Amino acid sequence: MGIVERIKEIEAEMARTQKNKATEYHLGQLKAKIAKLRTQLLEPPKGSSGGGDGFEVTKYGHGRVALIGFPSVGKSTLLTMLTGTHSEAASYEFTTLTCIPGVIHYNDTKIQLLDLPGIIEGASEGKGRGRQVIAVAKSSDLVLMVLDASKSEGHRQILTKELEAVGLRLNKRPPQIYFKKKKTGGISFNTTAPLTRIDEKLCYQILHEYKIHNAEVLFREDATVDDFIDVIEGNRKYIKCVYVYNKIDVVGIDDVDRLARQPNSIVISCNLKLNLDRLLARMWDEMGLVRVYSKPQSQQPDFDEPFVLSADRGGCTVEDFCNHVHRTLVKDMKYALVWGTSARHYPQHCGLSHHLEDEDVVQIVKKKVREEGGRGRFKSHSNTPARIADREKKAPLKQ
Repeated sequence: MGIVERIKEIEAEMARTQKNKATEYHLGQLKAKIAKLRTQLLEPPKGSSGGGDGFEVTKYGHGRVALIGFPSVGKSTLLTMLTGTHSEAASYEFTTLTCIPGVIHYNDTKIQLLDLPGIIEGASEGKGRGRQVIAVAKSSDLVLMVLDASKSEGHRQILTKELEAVGLRLNKRPPQIYFKKKKTGGISFNTTAPLTRIDEKLCYQILHEYKIHNAEVLFREDATVDDFIDVIEGNRKYIKCVYVYNKIDVVGIDDVDRLARQPNSIVISCNLKLNLDRLLARMWDEMGLVRVYSKPQSQQPDFDEPFVLSADRGGCTVEDFCNHVHRTLVKDMKYALVWGTSARHYPQHCGLSHHLEDEDVVQIVKKKVREEGGRGRFKSHSNTPARIADREKKAPLKQ
């Protein structure tokens, strides 16, 4: 029996099992088995070189956005309109067969936009080049799930299920669970919050399913069984997602209003070029890019080429800004002068841990290098003791 058949068999058993207090331990073990099998499904087969016919797209710019959706929902048209890169669009399905990159120039930054082939139900099992598409999505900073506004809401649920099956968690934060394997000592279980959806016995059974008998577990929130399995697997990717409903020109105004009011959603029309500017602004807000301008000492700030920081790529502190300029600048920095919305007054003396905000101006003040030796009649920087009686006296001046 293959891995896919075993997963379907376990899913059928979970569907037959009633959910109550008596069966929660059995369901927890079945969820752990499915997670292990899905991880094996994503691994390359033994004996292979590890590589495959994936999409070779080099990272470019200050952020990467992936377009994911069913075939013929308007992904290629959206890429052409936002970037100017030609991506073939036609009325038949699977027009795009490979990954086509484009670059969006927005707010003095460069954002890479990837047009991926349409994925179908069963993509997590490898159907329709689904694994390659999802692998590119994992390397992105933001996912735009393009949906057809005239189709049913089930498309969104199918895509979300396929992405979650391969370890992508959309619009979620990592669970507050500390987990660490040990060599000896057994399993130590602690919690700082009351647990209502999982208990110590169920955690032990899930760990034994993974053949883990020595570990430290600390729950800092009321997490679920799925959250605990995600922490044990350790290969989950938590990524932001915006649901883009295209073709709003073919539905009624009531449906457009209902879709626009859903969380993390935006409505557009590539045919009539509607709401594309708001889509770019929403992408900018979700990616959290921060532009920082440098100011040389006693000169005007350089507003032509900003340094672009983000929380997902390093951080937005003064230390991160120094590492962007040069990796040795942190050692030489004495303090930083900051102008902008993050400063309380202009300029503000800041340290390495100060968080920068968009369009801040930063000037780095370096430490002064002390000169060896001293001035005057006595040496003030010698290696001898600093007492006056022990100072080395220079020869008298000539008359």
